[in-house]
Order: sequence, then structure tokens, then C-alpha cells
Amino acid sequence: MARVESIGAPAVPRPEAPAHGISFREAVRVWARVAALSFGGPAGQIAVMHRIIVEEKRWIGETRFLHALNYCMLLPGPEAQQLAVYIGWLLHKTRGGLVAGLLFVLPGAIAIMALSWIYAAFGNVGVVQALFFGLKAAVLAIVLEAVVRVGKRALKNNVMVGLAAAAFIAIFFFHLPFPVIILAAAVIGFAGGRAGLAPFLAANGHGKVGGKQVADADTALGEDIPAHARPPVGWSLKIGAVFLALWFLPVLGLLVLFGPGNVFTDIAVFFSKMAVVTFGGAYAVLAYVAQQAVDTYGWLKPGEMLDGLGMAETTPGPLIMVTQFVGFMGAFRDPGALPPLLAGTLGGLLTTWVTFTPCFLWIFLGAPYIEALRSNKALSAALSTITAAVVGVILNLAVWFGLHVLFGELRELRGLGMAVDVPVLSSVNIPSLVLTLAAALGVFRLKVGMIPVLAACSLAGVLYGLAIGTV
Repeated sequence: MARVESIGAPAVPRPEAPAHGISFREAVRVWARVAALSFGGPAGQIAVMHRIIVEEKRWIGETRFLHALNYCMLLPGPEAQQLAVYIGWLLHKTRGGLVAGLLFVLPGAIAIMALSWIYAAFGNVGVVQALFFGLKAAVLAIVLEAVVRVGKRALKNNVMVGLAAAAFIAIFFFHLPFPVIILAAAVIGFAGGRAGLAPFLAANGHGKVGGKQVADADTALGEDIPAHARPPVGWSLKIGAVFLALWFLPVLGLLVLFGPGNVFTDIAVFFSKMAVVTFGGAYAVLAYVAQQAVDTYGWLKPGEMLDGLGMAETTPGPLIMVTQFVGFMGAFRDPGALPPLLAGTLGGLLTTWVTFTPCFLWIFLGAPYIEALRSNKALSAALSTITAAVVGVILNLAVWFGLHVLFGELRELRGLGMAVDVPVLSSVNIPSLVLTLAAALGVFRLKVGMIPVLAACSLAGVLYGLAIGTV
């Protein structure tokens, strides 16, 4: 402990300031600002974080930022939120990571919960239906743009293109589970990397993120590794046990109290599984979540998944926060003895808990050992292959959404071990098709930002509702 001396007064102890000089109070304010500005999906969120943390505050440099980001890309879950946890931990130990990660999630969690209440209470009102009619068209265009954006980064050679195509065929035609596709891609990539095959060793990761290059030596943290970033094995075991307990005890408690088949048990188990397979960002896993929520559990109707994604697109925080809406609606429609809105609220909060608690576990347990992961070419190759497969999975999401947005009737075709939904062409929704094409024109040709496209399509949906008399 340091001591403050003053003439005529006894010395009083005060906590020793961090060596980098960044106070915890200042960090809390900055992380709150980052959270409030975190719109636009992971790419936009990472860019905001880079601009504030690296370029403006100069707390860490470009190399350290990319080092952390590449590690987070290896993990399941939302990489932008995990990057915030990592940097917060690097600056202010465990409490820094907790504050950074919680603040990153909090605005979106509050916003989605409020929108879920409105949706559940007033979803059948004409103006609400018209609003979400427009949102669906915009979301479809944005998902298509995500296919192109991720594809440009991931499909660097014909092998990766082939893997993306195989992933699409596996999930769209044969309904192979998303976790199986990710596991298969990881095994193929790891084996290819270990064998030294050139297509699997293509450069992976991110290049320059922001507009300025800030050297680590010119930042508050400098080039040295903080002492707490090299914890003993005992600390790692302790922190791992704590977060495993925080994650699993509620799930086990629900299983014991209610048994399998209860909506809360199903939510806890299903989204816990999602927490360990969400490689490649929210768009990749949403197709699997949508199929399970609609077809297996009956929590949502197909169009409602698009409504939830529209909510997540227009609120700050990780896009995977759409799962809170899924959990809310699932419990709202099967409340048991509880009032529906209370059940929905508890279901949404439970979903968020089991989705994000593992993110802290991955960082606190694994971040001290990132050097070994960073230099492992086989693991980098596995990540490249997973990302390529994710392109095919996101394309499946776009097709699945498109079929349900643009057509009023689908027919299932079976044969050769396949089962695929095909549209009844006479059921095409012309207004939805026109609005989707307009949104795609704005996104791809005019390069209009995501928020303006969503706002414009929502307004167009309301105006269309007024014109046909449904509002």
C-alpha cells in the first residue's frame, strides 16, 4: 500500500494506482460509452472499440488489439463482447473484464426486453405488424450483405469455396445440425493445417482495423505483459470453477425442479448448447436457432424470428441478443402457472444468462494462454475452415428467411435422403419483394448504412399499411 504524507496529519493509506495510470472509474465511463455506441453488428462494434480504446484513448496499441481480437475469433460466442471483456481484464483484472463485458450487453438486453414486452402485448396491432413487415425486408437484405462480406474475407481459394458450398448443401438439403457442421469443418481444417496443405494455411485473421496505426509502445499499457496476465494454474482453476458453477448450477437446478420438457429447462439446456457452438458470429447460428425454435420447440413462427432479428439490428449490443427475444416468446406462450409477461421476462433473462456467462469463462480461463494459441498454425487453419463453412450456413439463413418473407406458401420435396422446402410461385408477396429489392439496392449499390435502411423500410411498411387500410 502506498502512503500519502501531509504536514501535521498522520499518513493515511490509499490503494495503489495501476501502473498504466488508467483509473477504474474512468474505465467504467469509457466502457459505458462503447456500449452505447455499439450498433452495426460485430464489424461496427469492433470498429467503435478500436476508435475509442486505441485511437482516441491510446490505452492499448494496434498489435495488442489485433492479438486479442484474433484470440476472440477462435472462441464460440460474440467476438466483440469477448474482446471488451479481454481488454477490460487486461487493464483492470477480473473486475475490469466483468464491467466491460456486462456494460457491453446491458443496453441491448434492456432494449430487447422492452421491445419484447411491446411485441407480446401489441403484436397484433396493425401499425406494429406494418412496422415489422418493413423490417423483415430490410433484415433479409442485410443478411445477404453479410454473406457477401464474410465470403470475401473467408473464401480465399477454391478449397474454401468448396467447403462453404458443402456446408450449405449439408444444412439446407440434408438438415445436418449446425454443431456437426462446425465440428466437421474444425477437424478438416486442423488436419489440413497439421499436414501443411497450402489452402488451409492461407492468412487468417484481421488486418488493419481503424484509420490510425498506434504502436503498443506509445500507449498507456505499453509493450509489457501485466503481471496478472500470467496467473498461476491455481487461479485459472479457481476462476474456471466459479464461472462453470454460475453457468451450470441454474441449468441443473431447473432440471431437478421441473425435469426435461419444461419450457424453462428447454431454454436453459438449448441455449447452453448454443453457447459452445456459436462460431462465426450470430448470423451463422441464427438459422439453427430459428429452425429449432420454430420446428422443434414451437416457440416462434417463422416470421417472428425475423422480427426479433430486426429488433437486435436496431439496438446496441451483440446481435446474438436476439436469442433473448426467442426465450421471452417461448416462455410467454407456455407460462405454466405464471402470468405470461412474467414468464416471458424470466425466460428472456434466463436465455441471456446462459448465453453470455460462458463468454466470461472463455476469456478469464483462456486469455493468459493466448500466445500458445496464436502461434499454432493448425488451430489457425481450423478457424479458417470454420469461417468458410459459416459462409454456407449464413447463406442458408438468407435462403430460409427469404422463402418465408417473399412467399406465403411452401411445399416440401423429398427424395434421395433430402428434404427441402420450395416456394409456391403463385404465393409470392409482391410488396415484400419490391421492398426487399429496394433494401438490397440501398445496401449493395448505394452503400447506405444499416440503420437508415432499417428505418426507411420500417417507414415504408407503415405507409403501405396505411395505403391498404390495415393500420
